[in-house]
Amino acid sequence: MQFMCTDKTIPHYYPNQLGRILLLSLEEIIGLNGINTVLNNTRLSNLIGDYPPGNLDLQFEHDLFSKIMIALEKVYGQQCGRGLARRVGHAAFKYGLREFGSSTDVSSLSFRLLPWHRKMRSGLNTLADILNHLAGQCVRVEEQDDRFLWYTDPCPLCYKRKTDDPVCQFIAGVLQEMLYWLSGSKYFIVNEIQCVASGDPMCTVAINKKPLE
Repeated sequence: MQFMCTDKTIPHYYPNQLGRILLLSLEEIIGLNGINTVLNNTRLSNLIGDYPPGNLDLQFEHDLFSKIMIALEKVYGQQCGRGLARRVGHAAFKYGLREFGSSTDVSSLSFRLLPWHRKMRSGLNTLADILNHLAGQCVRVEEQDDRFLWYTDPCPLCYKRKTDDPVCQFIAGVLQEMLYWLSGSKYFIVNEIQCVASGDPMCTVAINKKPLE
């Protein structure tokens, strides 16, 4: 199935369910006091104790993802904030699997028995299709000899940001946790190598095919 990139001149939205997953994952990693501080810092105190409902209505603006990522860095410092964003991505995959796993093939026995390279490729494409379908993004997966490249455009995590280096640690964490789950607890190197916030044409995450020994 082919998906067209959305018009970058208008606001973009995620389903409420994905916004809820982000906030629940944040709460799991930094605690209730932590998430309240982050939401206050972004002037999103209206979300404290009132997370979006678990539905697919397109009402959670991309801009909110970016603001929350910025607030993590302001509250915890740049290095720690980006590390936390990756850990939040790990948690978000588990919440997402719980919500959307049954509607895909990734939990089926036939999928689990696939050769690893096919399972890895299929898992990445399945996640990309979910985001394309639910949020109208343009996520594309490219396979190279030793790695996969995950392209995102537009990217909610760095929406309207200007930085010196890549900042989209959340999606790197989601992808890393997915591969950890698919492989039966193996660790893969996953790093963002291009970022719109630092002047690149689109956000690109490199995913090594071979796990660390």
